[in-house]
Amino acid sequence: MVKITDVARRAGVSPSTVSYALSGKRPISDATRRRVQAAARELGYRADGAGRPRSGGRAKVLALAVPMRPGIHVPVVTQFAVSVVTAARARDHDVLLLTQGEGDGSLGRVTETGLADGVIVTDVQLQDARLPLLRSRSVPSVLIGVPAEADGLTCVDLDFRAAGELCVDHLAGLGHRAVALVGSPPEVYVRRTAFARRLVEGFTAAADRHGLASAVLPCGTGRDAARAVVERLLRDLPALTAVVVHNEPLIDPLIEAFGELGMRIPGDLSLIAVCPAPVAAAARVPVTSVAVPAAELGARAVHLLVRKLSGAAVPGTTLLPPRLTERASTAPRGH
Repeated sequence: MVKITDVARRAGVSPSTVSYALSGKRPISDATRRRVQAAARELGYRADGAGRPRSGGRAKVLALAVPMRPGIHVPVVTQFAVSVVTAARARDHDVLLLTQGEGDGSLGRVTETGLADGVIVTDVQLQDARLPLLRSRSVPSVLIGVPAEADGLTCVDLDFRAAGELCVDHLAGLGHRAVALVGSPPEVYVRRTAFARRLVEGFTAAADRHGLASAVLPCGTGRDAARAVVERLLRDLPALTAVVVHNEPLIDPLIEAFGELGMRIPGDLSLIAVCPAPVAAAARVPVTSVAVPAAELGARAVHLLVRKLSGAAVPGTTLLPPRLTERASTAPRGH
């Protein structure tokens, strides 16, 4: 059995430095940490969270990476976390929550030290910096989200491109000829977050297919941001009669801002949201929506990860089809 002293000798450091580098209990320089991790990989050294040899056993812990980055909507993150914890407990696993916003430090420590048997990763970007780490480690992983290059990965998500298309198809079917997408905060697009980018692609493709005038505007949160984006939309797209919202905290502020400018919903303007169903149903005007199925996605991710841990084959990418529920916020143009 490989010992910590063997790793220390290979890396040219003390055993205590190996312990700190692999556990993260004390700051270690990046260069030293990488040298220790490389030595541990070469020798096949694995230790559990208490530093005891694993001897082929499992920790019965799943790690959930939910980076708390700018533009993240915490209630949605909470829904994903609760669904993962609930599904994991039903399979006799605990969940270790990783919230580090940038880099792969905590994820690297977890995959190196055996603190968790597998990893579920959220807030996936099209070119995600965590992918080389996930591909290089033996610890199984599942992504809630689909990067641009998903080969060799296990991913599950709502089909956001199809969701964007479904929203526009519904509005076009109601006779609307000028539509807008009020999207996530700007920083979400700057990071090239996969779900946000794919929804824009679907929205734009469907608008072009139907020959509609269209606009896409990222937006922050709060009443001031909502009022500013509404004023800009009406200035840039004066024939606007329909809006898709992919920014759930903005739903009520947008309804309020349009109302202050004399536009009734759905009499003058139809509105669709891509958000969890309870949020849409509870808005000041119950909103037609494509549901973001956070509970189902979390449960699917746990199911896939547990199957991978058992050695079973799993599909590479699973996309859940979008489902649209009509409520009081949409109507035929000029209704």
